[in-house]
Amino acid sequence: MNDTIYAFARPLYVMLKPVGPRCNLGCSYCYYLEKRQWAMSDDAPVMSEELLEKFVKEYLAAQTSRDVFFVWHGGEPLLRPVAFYEKAVELQRRYGGELHIENCIQTNGTLLTEEWCRFFRENGFLVGVSIDGPQFLHDRYRRTADRRPSFESVMQGIDLLCRHGVEWNAMATVNRFNADHPHAFYRFFSDLGCRYLQFTPVVEPSPDDGRQRIITEESVTPGQWGNFLCQLFDEWAEHDVGQISIQLFEATLANWMGVTPGLCMLSRHCGHAGVMEANGDVYSCDHFVFPSYRLGNLTRQTLTSMMYSEQQRSFGQRKMTGLPRQCHECRFLFACNGECPKNRLLNDHYGQPGLNYLCEGYLQYFAHVAPFMEQMAQTDINQTERNKEKPL
Repeated sequence: MNDTIYAFARPLYVMLKPVGPRCNLGCSYCYYLEKRQWAMSDDAPVMSEELLEKFVKEYLAAQTSRDVFFVWHGGEPLLRPVAFYEKAVELQRRYGGELHIENCIQTNGTLLTEEWCRFFRENGFLVGVSIDGPQFLHDRYRRTADRRPSFESVMQGIDLLCRHGVEWNAMATVNRFNADHPHAFYRFFSDLGCRYLQFTPVVEPSPDDGRQRIITEESVTPGQWGNFLCQLFDEWAEHDVGQISIQLFEATLANWMGVTPGLCMLSRHCGHAGVMEANGDVYSCDHFVFPSYRLGNLTRQTLTSMMYSEQQRSFGQRKMTGLPRQCHECRFLFACNGECPKNRLLNDHYGQPGLNYLCEGYLQYFAHVAPFMEQMAQTDINQTERNKEKPL
């Protein structure tokens, strides 16, 4: 198949950062801290309405599917006023034609107001709220710039969302502290009524080390990660299957069934999801906002030329071509695919670079859930066969 045609058959997806790395919190594990020098300084301009219009127009024109997703991220995107997002919705309607457009915004929840919630409700925004569990877990690392706790402000924001009927989900990190409390972590979200939970491991190399990639003290250890996943999975499988959607578990099942998962870190390839900073710079991925991964700038190049470039295609292919020998010999490669390239900080036992820092934890998790996943996959196959046998 012609590579150009194949490239344009894929959805074009670019996350927007209208305030760049600017944020009203100072979370000690934030993966964007070391990128600020590349992405923009805190006092740099926010995204202009002219740049916003250019992005919306190009982004919509480049889509190959009727369903289009805008994801607003940060930093803290609510540092832009409601009027900025009202303008964005207006532009989506102007240039969207018959497209079905959805918006998702990720916030730390501390700046939510009645005005914000009315806007989100009226315009159908899905709101992702960053929260790391109950107060004693959340406030360990998620604090304001002057080190004050943020939990109560976040909970006030969630309460506002609920009272206004705004759809929201939780995005949590698993770090060195809360990883030792999987049951308290999970019960908090269950009792809160959260029905869609995403969580991601904190793995951050120390920015001041150039040789051995020393991991920060907030980062989860491989052993913690494996124990956390296994204990959380057991509680979810026993009590809440079908009631609470947990992204990582569903992505695991998708790989067991041979279906492309809806989670990039467990997918076979990456590179389809870029990010645009407030000044128009486009990078290969939100976790690779560094000069060598800069694809260009929207003021001088088009989104399609950047996202379908050879540089971006090579970036996506390296997820598999960059795996070390130990990964190719692993029986769970189909389920893991080496996980996120940003976490490939170790050498394997052959001395080859590119082994995932969390490999030990994932091996423990996949071995633990294998019987459940195999049973679920077989159940789906049997159901499909029964459906084929039903008379028309």
